[in-house]
Amino acid sequence: MAAADFELGLNSFGEVATDGDRTLSDAETVRLLVDEARLAESAGIDVFSVGEHYREGHNDSAAPVLLAAAATATERIRLGTSVTVLSTNDPVRLYHEFSTLDAVSNGRAQVILGRASATESFPLFGYDLTDYERLFEEKLDLFLRLQQDEPVTWSGTVRSPLTAQRLHPRMRAGGIPTWIGVGGSPNSVIRAARHGLPLMLAIIGGRPQRFAGHVDLYTRALEQFGHTLPPIGQHSLGLVADTDEEAVETWWRYWQPVVAALAAERGFYKPDRARYEAEIDHGALFVGSPETVAQKIATVARDLRLSRFDLKYDIMHLPREARARTIHLLGREVAPRVRELLAKEPNHV
Repeated sequence: MAAADFELGLNSFGEVATDGDRTLSDAETVRLLVDEARLAESAGIDVFSVGEHYREGHNDSAAPVLLAAAATATERIRLGTSVTVLSTNDPVRLYHEFSTLDAVSNGRAQVILGRASATESFPLFGYDLTDYERLFEEKLDLFLRLQQDEPVTWSGTVRSPLTAQRLHPRMRAGGIPTWIGVGGSPNSVIRAARHGLPLMLAIIGGRPQRFAGHVDLYTRALEQFGHTLPPIGQHSLGLVADTDEEAVETWWRYWQPVVAALAAERGFYKPDRARYEAEIDHGALFVGSPETVAQKIATVARDLRLSRFDLKYDIMHLPREARARTIHLLGREVAPRVRELLAKEPNHV
């Protein structure tokens, strides 16, 4: 792809923000997200996405509703999900929600489907984790069929069959852009290639370049399945500030307690300062001034053959002004600089 077409997006998990010494309520945080979608559009960001989580402090449990609100507040920016947990959603209901969002937004809807790394939705909606793979595989088949066929006749083991069923409102011809989110599983990479779907790499720790093998596997599998190369994207965490020092100190203040809690819950490394700085230097944290972040995005874009990079910009209790500054700088300064760097040395992009 041409460097000028490289896309920059924003991801939110609906994490509660602060305003001065005050923690925003859930409702205030939801309204803030709509405001941030509007700000992202004004800054020139290409895509605004929200996730799907069911944890304390997260307010992204009804992404299509939130995105529909954002659609009424914006005109051009594309609106989607950073993850939709397809395994615990009904594909028919999901189709209706996103066909409606696509209609409200005048064709700006998209979706990234995932199997879930956080599994709270399984007991919440009455699903068994032992069915993890089967649920995703069958529901993906149905969701894609609903987009491509009219009427749809389908049968499987995870929900009731459909016979010559027509859904309304209809999506645009061919459906909406539908990505597969991958956190590291080669089987998920092959699944995306088998369906010819775009691949979103969720890279939240370690060197992003370690995913180069996944990209190679994806391109080989696409060729074997007879598909042309769809877009490849990356989702990572970070913050942009006016200086490197400001960005590093601000993100550490809010990232450290969140990762410490996750470390205790999941049994991985505790977030000491040395590891944190290593993640910024050569790992998966994109934290720094606009020039620092742009240089790092351009490097991974070349190494992983990316056509899109999404920054997950919110983290628990991060001040709303820091969130807004990240959005402004990402759109106004980082995005044009990334495209300039890729135009000078495009490599694989």
